[in-house]
Amino acid sequence: MWEHIIPAFALVLVIEGMLPFLSPKIWRDAMSQAAQLPDRVLRSLGLVSMIAGVIILYFVQ
Repeated sequence: MWEHIIPAFALVLVIEGMLPFLSPKIWRDAMSQAAQLPDRVLRSLGLVSMIAGVIILYFVQ
């Protein structure tokens, strides 16, 4: 199991780091706007993101 989780986590870090590296101003503006969103909206976005990830993993596997 760990042989899959650690590379997946590393890939998340690479993908998460791409936008601030390529365009820090756009990333900063997006994070500023995200901080203004209510908790309910952020939770909904997180849930949609997790479901999308599970669906993608299902089709890839």
